Amino acid sequence: MAEPATLPSSPVVRVEREGPVALVTLWRPEARNALNAELRRDLPQVLAALDADGEVGAIVLTGADPAFCAGLDLKELGAGQHRLGQTLGAGARRLGSGPVPDLQTPLIGAVNGPAVTGGLELALHCDLLVASERARFADTHARVGVQPGWGLTVLLAEAVGRRRALEMSMTGRFVDAECALAWGLVNAVVPHGELLPSALALAREIAEVPRASLRRLRATYRRQWAVADGAGLQLEAEVAAAWAQGPEASPEAVEARREALVARGRAQAASGSGAEGAAEGGRAGRRAE
Repeated sequence: MAEPATLPSSPVVRVEREGPVALVTLWRPEARNALNAELRRDLPQVLAALDADGEVGAIVLTGADPAFCAGLDLKELGAGQHRLGQTLGAGARRLGSGPVPDLQTPLIGAVNGPAVTGGLELALHCDLLVASERARFADTHARVGVQPGWGLTVLLAEAVGRRRALEMSMTGRFVDAECALAWGLVNAVVPHGELLPSALALAREIAEVPRASLRRLRATYRRQWAVADGAGLQLEAEVAAAWAQGPEASPEAVEARREALVARGRAQAASGSGAEGAAEGGRAGRRAE
């Protein structure tokens, strides 16, 4: 694979090319690919540049192990470097105005590990999702004390249904890869070592389809979804913007909840309850179907 020379240079987004397929990797492994200001700026620019490249027929998005994306960089927010309102910007008032620009090129998410909160929203903006057996999904907006602003309340409910979406959002529980497949959140689950080969093979198959007809068909899907989702996305963006101006979204409040969330995660890891709860939740979901 070779990096295209025309792309914006970024230390936190790596791009490789294999014929008509581009592989984009979030590259902040030490921070579990959390979305700091630099990554939130560079990722849309890189994706837009690839979309404008007539030689690119499909894009695969993944994260540097061990995580896909841990969501917003709460450490950065808690330090007061950016207010939450500045971070969310205008929110996802329409498809293509959240963390992923309005692309014509199909975008496949290769979820290699945890996709949490803003990372889950990033995954939901992909057209297709292939998950590693190590993938886990969670929405911890409520536990952190922030409101989703990138379309989660619309896109997650569409993917898994209203009640399962509410369960994820109100508990913050992790959903494992097999449960995500059963719920319709992902298209496929593969062994971790086969994740990128599988996602790239899918991308090559898509890139073989005549470009004009493929883009027109995808655009028709998205225009229909935009009509159906527009009011919900607008409402979510308005709620998120108003919440971001209040005391609950102050850097001090975010930092306090971040520390509590980290402590909760460490306690679960030490006891094994987090992994057992996620697995049992997945089994219960499948038994109920």
